[in-house]
Amino acid sequence: MELSWINKVRIGAVITLGVVFVGVLAWPLAAPQDPTSPVRSSDIGFIGTIGLLALSFAVGIASFFVAWPHGREIGILAVPFGLATWALRCGPMQSLTQSHVTVQARQELVRSLVFEPLYWLLIVSAGFVGVLVAQCICSDRSSKISVAKIRGCLKPNAVVIGLLALLVAVLASVFFIGAFAQDLPTSVAAQPRRGQIVFAGIGAFAVAGFIVKKFFDLDYTWPALAGVFVIPFSKIAYYRADMIEKFAETQPATFFPHAVFAVLPVQLVAFGAIGSVIGYWLAIQYQYWRQHENTG
Repeated sequence: MELSWINKVRIGAVITLGVVFVGVLAWPLAAPQDPTSPVRSSDIGFIGTIGLLALSFAVGIASFFVAWPHGREIGILAVPFGLATWALRCGPMQSLTQSHVTVQARQELVRSLVFEPLYWLLIVSAGFVGVLVAQCICSDRSSKISVAKIRGCLKPNAVVIGLLALLVAVLASVFFIGAFAQDLPTSVAAQPRRGQIVFAGIGAFAVAGFIVKKFFDLDYTWPALAGVFVIPFSKIAYYRADMIEKFAETQPATFFPHAVFAVLPVQLVAFGAIGSVIGYWLAIQYQYWRQHENTG
C-alpha cells in the first residue's frame, strides 16, 4: 500500500471515525466520576462492555468501507485511536499509587492491573473482527483465504515461530518502554507526561512490530498481542516484594520500579496497537527500499 495523498485522507478519515464514535460519543461509558482518576475496565460494567464491544465492531465495519480499497490495512486503526482518546483525557497512573500507600495496597493494585490489558485488547479485537467481517462481505474469496491461513497458523512450526515472535515482541516492548518513558533527570522511573507516554507506547511497539515483520515475517497482530503480557512480565521481573517495600518507605507515589508501571493498561493497548501497525508498515517499506536499492 503506497502512502499517497488519497491514502493519507483514508487514514485521517478512519482515525476521525474512531475518535468521534469511540473516543467522544462512547466516553460516558468509561468516564470516571473523578476527572483526575484513570480509566479502569472495572468501572465500565457488563452492560457498558457489551455496548462498547458492539460499537467497536460496528466502527470496524464502517472503517473498512471508509478506507476502501485498503480497509484491511487501515481500518484496524479506528478503535485504537478511539481508546487513545480516552487514554489522553483520563488521569495518570500516579493517582492510583497515591491512593495505595502501603506495600500490601500497592501489590494488590499491580495484581489488579495484570489482566486489564486483556480487556482493552478485546475491545480492539472487536474492531478488527468488524474489519474482517466487512472484508468477507465484499469478497467471497476472502473467507476461503482466511480458513487457509488459520490452518497454516495451526501447524507446529508456525506455532513455534509465532510464540517466539510473541516473546521477542514482549521483551522489545518492555525494554523500549523503559527507555522511552524513563525520566532522565532521576535514577528511577517517575510518572511521565502524557506526551512522553504516547511516544513511549507507540515507539516501543513500533520497534517490536518492525522486528516481528522483519525477522519473523508476521503481521501487526503479534506485537499488539504482546501488550497483554507486558505488565505480567514486568511484574515478575521488576515488582519484587522487597523492592516494593523499599519504594513504599523511601519513594513518593510518583516513582515506580519500572516505567511500565507508570503506563495505564488502556494506554498500553491503545498506543501499542497503533505502534504495531506503524512498525509493520515501516518494515515493509524498509524491505521494499532494500530490494530496489539492490536491483538499482
